[in-house]
Amino acid sequence: MQGLKDMLVRFFLKISLPNVGVIDVIEIALIAVFIYQCMVWIKYTRAYTLLKGIVVVLLFLLLAYVFKMNTILWIVTNLANMMITAVVIIFQPELRRALEQLGQKNIMAAIIPFDSNKEVEERFTDKTINELVKACFDMGEVKTGALIVIEQDILLTEYERTGINLDAVLTSQLLINIFEHNTPLHDGAIIVRGNRIVAATCYLPLSDNMELSKQLGTRHRAGVGISEVSDSVTIIVSEETGHVSVAKNGRLMSNINSQHLRKILVETQNKKIVDNSKLRQLLKGRVKHEEETD
Repeated sequence: MQGLKDMLVRFFLKISLPNVGVIDVIEIALIAVFIYQCMVWIKYTRAYTLLKGIVVVLLFLLLAYVFKMNTILWIVTNLANMMITAVVIIFQPELRRALEQLGQKNIMAAIIPFDSNKEVEERFTDKTINELVKACFDMGEVKTGALIVIEQDILLTEYERTGINLDAVLTSQLLINIFEHNTPLHDGAIIVRGNRIVAATCYLPLSDNMELSKQLGTRHRAGVGISEVSDSVTIIVSEETGHVSVAKNGRLMSNINSQHLRKILVETQNKKIVDNSKLRQLLKGRVKHEEETD
């Protein structure tokens, strides 16, 4: 037993721990914040989907290396520079937006919440749901076509830029006025972020899904197209039939009723209550302790 103890002592004496100073701690903290912000940025952009594809390719290359598939490894080695350039081109819109927003975020506020003990987190309010349902079926009754894109986690900034900025509170009257025939803003889609209409007359990518009915027009194909490249939920009101449809995850739910639409919007709302009381009590207790010490 004593011999084992002596061996452990000699082992730990041989270990040379690096000298960690204040600058090192600050450097580690900055790197951690940078990595955290990069992960958040990836999560809320289309880069997340593209990143998963890149991970699949890397796993394939790892298998090729393990099983010594020399031809594949030779091709990848010779095309490495081209592949890096291709990745930069693919991520170009997201990288540009990230640089534009670099100075617009309060990093500490995003990491440490200082709000009330309990707060409701939701993408939009119940009032917005009521306004959307009312407007869609009112427009359907008079066969007014509409295309409403509801943003979720993936930002739709690149499509927002193709339209006209509005930044107006969403109401049923405003939606009906926007999509009224022969008005300046009726052509194209509107993008909803939270409780506000951020842009109108936006251009959306058309779906090339061959399984979609040939009877569907451009409005429906655009609604499905945007749902294929993002996690958005798109409401389409048909100008020919007045039917209300919803596109989500590349799928089209046609001719739904108001209850079904409300259910989809409630799921999209993602309402939840966040309890910050523990963090606040911890901070308050620390402040109180410091005051008593003083």
